[in-house]
Amino acid sequence: SDSFIFLLSEHDDRVGGPKHRNRKGRGPFRAPLYSDQISRPRHRGGHGGGGVGPGPRSRLQDDDGDVTMAEGPQDSGAQRRFTFVTLLAYYIVIVFVLLQIPFGKKYDKDWLLSSLQSVCSMPFHAVHYHTDGNKAQFYVEDSTTANALFKVSRKITDKDGYKVIHIICNVTVIMNGCPPPALIHTDLKAADLEHLKQCMAKRFDGSQQALDLNNIRVDPDLVSQNIEVTLNRRNSMLAVIKIIEENIPELICLNLSNNRLYRLDDLADIVNKVPNLKILNLSHNELKTERELDKLKGLKLVELSLEGNPLCGHYKNQADYVSAVRERFPKLLKLDGHVLPPPIGFDLEVAPATLPPCKASYFCSEEIKNIILCFLQQYYSIYDSGDRQPLLDAYHDGAAFSLSIPFTLQNASNLGEYQKDCRNIRRMKDDPTTRFRLIKHTRLNVVAFLNELPKTQHDIASLIVDVNTYTATLLAFTVSGVFKETDGKSRDSFRAFSRVFIAVPAVPAGLCIVNDELFVRNATTEEIRRAFVAPAPTPSSSPVPTLSAPQQEMLAAFSQMSGMNLEWSQKCLQDNDWDFDRAAQIFTGLKAQGKIPDVAFVK
Repeated sequence: SDSFIFLLSEHDDRVGGPKHRNRKGRGPFRAPLYSDQISRPRHRGGHGGGGVGPGPRSRLQDDDGDVTMAEGPQDSGAQRRFTFVTLLAYYIVIVFVLLQIPFGKKYDKDWLLSSLQSVCSMPFHAVHYHTDGNKAQFYVEDSTTANALFKVSRKITDKDGYKVIHIICNVTVIMNGCPPPALIHTDLKAADLEHLKQCMAKRFDGSQQALDLNNIRVDPDLVSQNIEVTLNRRNSMLAVIKIIEENIPELICLNLSNNRLYRLDDLADIVNKVPNLKILNLSHNELKTERELDKLKGLKLVELSLEGNPLCGHYKNQADYVSAVRERFPKLLKLDGHVLPPPIGFDLEVAPATLPPCKASYFCSEEIKNIILCFLQQYYSIYDSGDRQPLLDAYHDGAAFSLSIPFTLQNASNLGEYQKDCRNIRRMKDDPTTRFRLIKHTRLNVVAFLNELPKTQHDIASLIVDVNTYTATLLAFTVSGVFKETDGKSRDSFRAFSRVFIAVPAVPAGLCIVNDELFVRNATTEEIRRAFVAPAPTPSSSPVPTLSAPQQEMLAAFSQMSGMNLEWSQKCLQDNDWDFDRAAQIFTGLKAQGKIPDVAFVK
């Protein structure tokens, strides 16, 4: 902050003493000028050629109206003093100071300015508040106010608890009677914007999605209305980009030639707002370095014109020039009207991968399908009943069981009741004792452990079955789906599961489990949304309510027509008030959409 205060005190010394007069080429008003920042060519007075005249005003003001305080090498001290006295007699000095707030774009303008004013010791007026990248920035018109604002940095806390930091970076001196720097020109009026929009509409070729803004500052339609649109000024460029964004965001070709562009900061927004731009003409402007093109990185240009810019003369040969431009735009095929050789690269564009649609259950045969669906219906009706002891009949004497949950969890406590018995080998590492202990051996231990797990209700309609192996003596299949817990701390919590059963034929019929691996995780939002859309069937194979004779006849006919068992057929008829035709229509639609579970067809 000391260096900053010194800089301002130097500018605040309007008259200056002898200590300043002895500094060659420097006076008490010397400051980083706007024209210094952009490195525009300067005309200096003196005895050498290239001067613009002996008058003090012509020597002090450059083409843009900025005040040039530097003097020629032959100027005497008396001449300098005369110049400064004359300057004080005819001009009022205004110091514009730029304040920048890192990451200030995320704050509301009114909140930010009012918060600054509440802690600042001096009232201030924010000139040309705008954002640049993630920064918010504005000007104040004197160094004293700027210094007061500088002192309140980190004294504002936003809603997230972060201190708002602001820095003061750029002092611009202008004189009364001279135009202000381009950055602080006021925005175009609404009427002027409408005229600009109409002018751009005339210059737009819809068939080519091309907009020609070549030398737009002398467009007759704008000149006749006394509207000044100079694209090297921020307000004009942003107005043009806004009109493009709101009316022709699909623009492909843009011509900005002959617009005296010396930097591309204000054009940078076009990268996000006009993403389809492929052809850009920046020829015959004032771009001095290829680094300006870095501000347009992200545009997928295939054609670019830069001829007539000073940067084109910086290269020893055409190959270096092409290489420098292609470094910014790798897909470029034409530069300054010349076709370029195909780019050499390894960034081949690959179409985004489309995942195949999820298929329904896979069974080797109808026979296997009926066996597995019947087994699952019986198994989960007992598992969800509250008393899992009858599952002893489903397991082999030497059965084995293991449980696993994901190794990395965003909220491990959600699966706490499963975590203590988790046998995920990524957690076990080199602990063979624990790994062996967590396998439950024999059917008594397996069912005893299952009884300790939370009570559940499985969504039978969500079950998907894939048969992995089938022989005459062994059947391996995977079951996945969704269930919710019905008691305890996690009541009504939804889980997704995947379970691998290895079974052998049971006597006299059915399956006997020899190996059971259960994987449990938290259900996704989409899985929760789709869960329990269709109510799970009861294990009964015959209708529970007593039906009238006509209803029983209708039920038998509907079951024969649909192929569903009596339980699901009755459910469909009841949901449609025993309207056979409407129930048939609903059934046909749901079946076509694949929304009827396989268990509905097990008889």
